[in-house]
Amino acid sequence: MLTLVWGANVRVRAYMAGLATAAMLTGCGGLEAQSGGGEPAAKPDSAAIADAREKLADLDVKGRAPKTGFDRDEFGPAWADVDRNGCDTRNDILKRDLEDETFRSGTHDCIVLTGVLHDPYSGKTIEFERGQDTSSEVQIDHLVPLSDAWQKGARQWSDAKRKEFANDPLNLLAVDGPLNGQKSDSDAATWLPPRRSYRCAYIVRQIDVKAKYDVWVTSAEKAAMDGILDDC
Repeated sequence: MLTLVWGANVRVRAYMAGLATAAMLTGCGGLEAQSGGGEPAAKPDSAAIADAREKLADLDVKGRAPKTGFDRDEFGPAWADVDRNGCDTRNDILKRDLEDETFRSGTHDCIVLTGVLHDPYSGKTIEFERGQDTSSEVQIDHLVPLSDAWQKGARQWSDAKRKEFANDPLNLLAVDGPLNGQKSDSDAATWLPPRRSYRCAYIVRQIDVKAKYDVWVTSAEKAAMDGILDDC
């Protein structure tokens, strides 16, 4: 959250930092432990699930528009220091989501060199080390992918709104790199985290993002989201 709305969303960052301390980030309400490997998965409480159902019901349902014209640059430069805190967005999210971080000296605890990720998508514990051959093991996922958003409304947004969306901490999560590559620009109808105990939190947070930015859903995507909420 960013050049336009960062200050208004400080509470979101603080909230997510608190969840990371508890174990997993969800971007939703009350939590309870759930088994599934690795750290306990964060599960939204009944109020958060009910809120997600209401938001999902209010989202427009349309077909996916053409991908024509999509380019990463349409959402601003990747991982720029959009909040002007001296750190780029990638390092902000690594610092938020990893544990036991170490930092490059002289960067005011900005550039993350090492850390431990309890990956929400797989349940694995990943030792992160910054480097040309190792940094990609932990990637920053857009829960609602940029291409997906482009095909469901973002093409008509202003440059400022697209930049905000691409750097919004609510829509960002440090995850296992290969799984992020596997997900690509899939929506909930075609990809879900393999760690089943995290799927409820994943869908609730996707809905939060789509509701915040008025990103529509396809009928297949809505059905998939409804099915996950039914199992929460």
